[in-house]
Parts: sequence; C-alpha cells; structure tokens
Amino acid sequence: MPIEIFGADHGRRHHSRTAEHRQADPDRGPEGEASHGPVELPASAREFLALPRIATLTTLRLDGTPHVTPVRFTFDAATGLARVTTRAQTLKARNVLAGGATARAALCQADGFRWATLEGRATVTDDPARVCEAVRRYTVRYRAAPPAPQDLVVVEIVVDRFLSLSL
Repeated sequence: MPIEIFGADHGRRHHSRTAEHRQADPDRGPEGEASHGPVELPASAREFLALPRIATLTTLRLDGTPHVTPVRFTFDAATGLARVTTRAQTLKARNVLAGGATARAALCQADGFRWATLEGRATVTDDPARVCEAVRRYTVRYRAAPPAPQDLVVVEIVVDRFLSLSL
C-alpha cells in the first residue's frame, strides 16, 4: 500500500513504494499562484485524527537534532491548524521560539500499522483567546481539561503537509 503524502513533496519514494500526491504545493497553485487554504485530508484521516490518542511532537533543537516528545493535541481540519498546549519553558516551546519565522514541527499519531503525520510552520503563543480555544478543543477531544499551569502556552502548527499509511 503506498504511503500517501499530501502537501509540498516532490516525487519521493518511501521504502520502494510510490508516494501519492494530493496537493502539489500548499503555497502555490497549479499555475504558481499563491493559495493559503488548508491541506485537504480524506475523511478516513480526519476520523483517525479525531480519536483521543497520544501523538509525538517533533521540533528541532538549536543544533538541528530532533526533539521528540509525546503530547496530546487537537487538529482543526477546516483551518488546517494543529494545537498543543504546554508550559512556556518546555524544550518543545523553546525550540519553536528559537526557530523563529521558519520553525517547523511535526505531529505523528499512530495506531498499530495506521499512522498520520501533520507537518507545518510552528509558532508559540500565550494570547489568552488562543490558549482558551486550545483548552476548549482539548477538553472536547480528550473529555478532560489539560493541566493548567500559570505559564500555559499553545504551540500552533499551520499544517502544510500530511503523510499517512493505511488510512
């Protein structure tokens, strides 16, 4: 079964399996014009990402090595925005802040041989309205509120690439 890649990818092969492209480049349309809509996911992927599961969040340290940590997250398919609540001084938040405008992150949710990865530009915010929305979505998805430390922030990932297997 081919691994499906949605977003900006250019003819890669993965373990001798041809990757399917569903959207060539999220920042460029077919003629090169800008398009800023979210990556479109198939219904099976949206359903899978709605399950209350743990994922891994990958950010990059200053030396370029990956930092991978388990997290709970939410994903809004309509806007293409993934959210992870965390404390401001965690390494994941500091990595994203250190990456500045070019910071990227990846969330990967797996269940047996099924998995989905969301990749995109990442930011960290402590804006009260955005934190409140992240907490609201988390509470709906996981049926419990997240921890509420004084320094709660949200890592927001604008998803521009989606990869999956067996969804």
